[in-house]
Amino acid sequence: MATNNTAPATKVVIPCRISFANIWEPKSINGSDEKYSVSLLIPKDDKATLAKIKKAIEAAKEAAKDKKWNGKIPPNLKMPMHDGDIDRPDDENYAGHFFFNATSKDAPQIVDRKVQSILDPMECGSGDYCNVSVNFYGFAASGNKGIAAGLQNIQLVRHGERLAGRPSASADFVEVEGEDDEDIIGDDDMDFLN
Repeated sequence: MATNNTAPATKVVIPCRISFANIWEPKSINGSDEKYSVSLLIPKDDKATLAKIKKAIEAAKEAAKDKKWNGKIPPNLKMPMHDGDIDRPDDENYAGHFFFNATSKDAPQIVDRKVQSILDPMECGSGDYCNVSVNFYGFAASGNKGIAAGLQNIQLVRHGERLAGRPSASADFVEVEGEDDEDIIGDDDMDFLN
């Protein structure tokens, strides 16, 4: 995968599975400003990606030290990375993964493997495997200090099983025998209407 060598040290492209993908329409969470957001799931055995993330977070700490934190890195920073086995023990999709959330007030560009725009929201969403570019940055707000992840852009790599919070149509229905123009509800099945 080619990357931009002029990108800041705080920016990284992360191969991951996406979840809670509010990437097509911004959403307000607990009354906050509307934002685009996504949860990035990174396998714990993907040491190379985890090392890139750690390096970008360290660069974000250094960048925020003078701009946000009066010349020194606070000891109890809120960090973006979470352990799926600890923080989401009841969700099998998070097992064996680290994860963090990335947000933006601006819509991310969403592209396919050939970097062509995807315009159909059904083509990319929760459960898909993507490359996601994020920019880590320091914050100081409401007495909290930490590192957050800014959502940049998303490249769909391959479809995965949907994590939509509702069953798929194939899980709800079976194939109906017969032709499309046949009446599939018999007279005996209409008793509920009386």
